[in-house]
Amino acid sequence: MADIILGIDPGVFGAIATLNKDRDLLSVEDMPVLSEGSKNRKTVNAPLLASIIYKSLAKVAFCELVGSRPGEGVVGAFGFGRSRGVIEGVLAAAGIPAFMLAPPAWKRLVGIQPGLACSKDAARIEAIRRWPGKAELFARVKDDGRAEAALIAIAGLMREGTQ
Repeated sequence: MADIILGIDPGVFGAIATLNKDRDLLSVEDMPVLSEGSKNRKTVNAPLLASIIYKSLAKVAFCELVGSRPGEGVVGAFGFGRSRGVIEGVLAAAGIPAFMLAPPAWKRLVGIQPGLACSKDAARIEAIRRWPGKAELFARVKDDGRAEAALIAIAGLMREGTQ
């Protein structure tokens, strides 16, 4: 298994977490987004994401498997798909293998009940429990993407058998 692992929660409110094989949280960054187009919609910025990915020196990435969601409009679904494509493209260009984990699968692996209405807070609680010395990274309600990215990396390590 690689020494540096990425966990990625895709989307404009997502994040990128960097861990080592011992599960130490090295860094976590919010997904780099910029407002673009005539409607100023937030989109993941590929060059900024590439900068984060390349600097990480990661050898493998675990990313949440995303798709369209029930009740989501066409524009929202397209934007979410675009984010996933940007992430996969940057990882491929960097030569980093990407493994996709479905939300129910990674949540079960880290002890979060899938479908739980408060799963965003549950992710923050679990991240703080695992990394109490870095609790400030997960302090705000909007830090759920950071918590999920870090936990996705842990779930990937568990799935790969490096528990």
